[in-house]
Amino acid sequence: MPGGRLTQQERQRIASGLAESLAYAEIARRLDRPTSTITREVMRNGGPTAYRAELAHRATERRARRRTTAAPRGSASLSQPRGRDAEALTEYEETLTTVLLASGLPTMAARVLTCLFTSDEGSLTAADLTRHLQVSPASVSKAIAFLAGQSLVRRERDDSRRERYVVDDDLFYQATIASARANDQLVAVARQGVALLGPDTPAAARLENIARFLDFISENITRAAAQARDILRTAPRAPGDDMPDGEPARD
Repeated sequence: MPGGRLTQQERQRIASGLAESLAYAEIARRLDRPTSTITREVMRNGGPTAYRAELAHRATERRARRRTTAAPRGSASLSQPRGRDAEALTEYEETLTTVLLASGLPTMAARVLTCLFTSDEGSLTAADLTRHLQVSPASVSKAIAFLAGQSLVRRERDDSRRERYVVDDDLFYQATIASARANDQLVAVARQGVALLGPDTPAAARLENIARFLDFISENITRAAAQARDILRTAPRAPGDDMPDGEPARD
């Protein structure tokens, strides 16, 4: 991080910038910091609406102490090949977990999903997760049950008959379709309310508008997911490679 760790004064300036509705890039420019540093700092500490400088500073000090104390056990729990910076990866995991929390995932489910996303194999055992996160097997089991119910993780057995938890490209498609189907259920229930409340009442009109909106969203999500599914099965293009339509890739 250029310039070292954020100071309490810088965090106060971040809070002031957020109060002024400044973009992360503008706050970063004023502090002479990378935009990614500001984004990570805010998302890790409550998001733009709940960020508090003093609380963020205390939380950072606690995380630093926790990492120092836990380093002998946790640092070796998941190997980091290819010369990766273990401390930088830990900070990234915290940021990704915070973003997943903001999307609505429970805390342990977000932590487990972060571990799976950042694993090269895309699969881990309960023992791997328990060791890396330093939590109980029951906590991992509960998180996996939630994630599997949302089509975000699947279970499979390896050659040793151990259960492994897997994230792969097709799960993103399945989770998107599951979300669209959840909208379909809400559409159906909303239209039941229209019939019950009477088509000429304000309440019925409100429910019908909600149903029409969600119906449109669900239809377009399903269509877009089907069209984009091949993206999940295609290797990423190297910078400068031509796009599928023959046009050069843009920055």
